[in-house]
Amino acid sequence: MRMGVRRLLLAGALLVVATTNVAAQAPTAPPPTQTPPATQTAPPVVPPVTSPQSQVFGRVLSVEDAVAIALDTQPNIKARISDYIAAAFRVDQALAPLLPQITGSWTAARDQNVSGSGQGTTGTQPVRTVVTWTTSTVARVSLSQILFDFGKNFASTEAARKLADVALEDTELQRQLVTQTVKESYTNINFAVRLIQVNQQAVERAELNLRSARGFFEVGTRPKSDVARAEVDVANAKVDLIRARNAERLARVALATAMGLPATTPLQIQDNLLYQPVTLDRARLAEDALRQRPEYRQARLNAEANDARLRRSFRDFFPDITGGGFYGAQRADMNEIWELNLSLNWTLYDGGNRIARYREARANLEAAQARVKASELDISREVEQSINNVIEADERIQAAQVAVASAQENFRLAQGRFDAGVGTILELTDAQLALTQAQNTEAQALADYRIALARLDRAVGRR
Repeated sequence: MRMGVRRLLLAGALLVVATTNVAAQAPTAPPPTQTPPATQTAPPVVPPVTSPQSQVFGRVLSVEDAVAIALDTQPNIKARISDYIAAAFRVDQALAPLLPQITGSWTAARDQNVSGSGQGTTGTQPVRTVVTWTTSTVARVSLSQILFDFGKNFASTEAARKLADVALEDTELQRQLVTQTVKESYTNINFAVRLIQVNQQAVERAELNLRSARGFFEVGTRPKSDVARAEVDVANAKVDLIRARNAERLARVALATAMGLPATTPLQIQDNLLYQPVTLDRARLAEDALRQRPEYRQARLNAEANDARLRRSFRDFFPDITGGGFYGAQRADMNEIWELNLSLNWTLYDGGNRIARYREARANLEAAQARVKASELDISREVEQSINNVIEADERIQAAQVAVASAQENFRLAQGRFDAGVGTILELTDAQLALTQAQNTEAQALADYRIALARLDRAVGRR
């Protein structure tokens, strides 16, 4: 079979060579002059529609990948963007009264007139009733323009613009919250995976000790209580393993949901439980937080919006000057009608309503200014707490690593003593439990360190 394939390939190669030689020996004639064919337009290439789930299938996601997908697909972010768009259109609504107002109207009316004629003295001649109908039609186009309102509408427009900026900052706030949730869920998955590994090792050690205890019991060197104690250790280790596996499943559901994906989406992620020391500059971080936190910018924008409302309510005490006019026609003979007017509207007394609105706006401004200071204090507190949590987790990692090394050595010695027949099952069990707890503590410290860094980014206003 292989010889036949080789012969077929050899024959094909010879045929290609022969065809090339014939083409090389043939005289080349100039091509005939002809009209080039019309250029054919290739059909447009339609990019395939990619679903959010297709972005994660077959990929091992880093933290940056997970955050990028979440920022692109999270519906809460899209909702905040729509809220901002709606707020931007409210700016146009506030500005609209400053522009010319044009209206058209058409009115038709039909009136009935009843009149009497004739003699009615003795009843010999009845009164004659005459009914007439009159139809009138008026069509007009009216134009009005505010000439001067003491800045009322400008103040309303400025307040609406500030509120639109608040909605924009709310979009950035939602992005930062989603980023923090993704980072924490990502870390929780790796923490659960680390706990699964630790508890799996604990189960294996417990099963090994159980086999040793049974062997010693069968030869009569250990009591039955050692076997029972080893069986309890195996059962407890399996229970902890089951909990760790369920925690991993729940963490994956939380990450998928945070990324804006269905809860059943399979996710493969990288291990980020690695210790990487960072340098923290408290003064610099506090300055960055006040500059980058959307909550602080929102508080200041709300104060500016309330200031604009206060100016608007104060200017309500002044009149409006409006110019207007209309042009149209009136039937039955379509007479031309038109008018130009100039009006001044001034509410002299409204029962104290304007005064109450002004006082309300002034109180709202004072409250908004106080919230700016409160937001500044809250941000400073969050930054300081986040820095302290990072430092504390860093120190716990160093201590936990020493504890793990000591616990491993202690367990090795205890297992050697038990296998040699000079140690007790309680000593071995205590050493195994201490090793498992030390490993859990180390994994917890690494996870807390990563989560503390994510919360520090959030406190500073970074994604």
